[in-house]
Amino acid sequence: MADSETSSGPEREPWPEIDTSTAHVARVYDYLLGGKANFAVDRKAAQRAYAAWPGGLDGVRADVRAHRAVLGRVVRYLCGEPGIRQFLDIGTGIPKQNNVHEVAQRIDPATRIVYVDNDPIVLAHAHQLLAGTAEGATDYIYGDLRDPVLLLQKAGETLDFGKPAAIMLFGVLHFFADGDSPQDVLHTLVQALAPGSYLAITHLARDVSGDELTETFDRLNQQMSESVILRTRGEVARFFDGLNLVEPGVVQLPDWRPDPGAENVKPDRPMPAWCAVGRKS
Repeated sequence: MADSETSSGPEREPWPEIDTSTAHVARVYDYLLGGKANFAVDRKAAQRAYAAWPGGLDGVRADVRAHRAVLGRVVRYLCGEPGIRQFLDIGTGIPKQNNVHEVAQRIDPATRIVYVDNDPIVLAHAHQLLAGTAEGATDYIYGDLRDPVLLLQKAGETLDFGKPAAIMLFGVLHFFADGDSPQDVLHTLVQALAPGSYLAITHLARDVSGDELTETFDRLNQQMSESVILRTRGEVARFFDGLNLVEPGVVQLPDWRPDPGAENVKPDRPMPAWCAVGRKS
């Protein structure tokens, strides 16, 4: 345990069993990023499914790295002019470099972050997420976005929702079918936020490289514990109803406020994912 202000998130909850017979999204993502917190079933699922991805396995790995890069850019933006100092990162996944707390606390060590995930192997690695600064707070919740009221209650032990905060939903909502009422879940989350708060979302695209992505996730959904739902740019934009979209709006990952010079090294193919950030007035 680090010296930073943390609570015993992983110790508060019972440790569920890790199912190694079915591929899990967090472990597949870890494999694509070159991590070691994955099993043969995850590697097999990724290799079989992502052969249909634009650019194959190398293509999806480049896209996954771009996803990590836009996460850092969004956090840096929110810590900048908007001055956000509280983050709720839902569906954080297995720890990698430049997690939200690392990026945010480099800018202001007093920033407070709560991570949320419902995968047991992420829970097993949570101690890596809890190494924040002494001035700030970094906590971890074993929770499910499908129960947003309980999630907010737990997060409120570390975050003050009476002050502006940012909710990060990176690569999460495409696991919610329309029947799961993702709009209602978002409404519950946003209602709990103070004015001046932000919602940031990335989501796999149905209207970019559609045939290849449909084939990829038809294969992957047969092997994973959670199914992926692709959505169009317009459908992702509707998640921000009632919020003010931050420029440049709903765009492909490399186009969301690229770092200076990055526009000159854009990929030579469309990237099948959308990114957007909205502000609550």
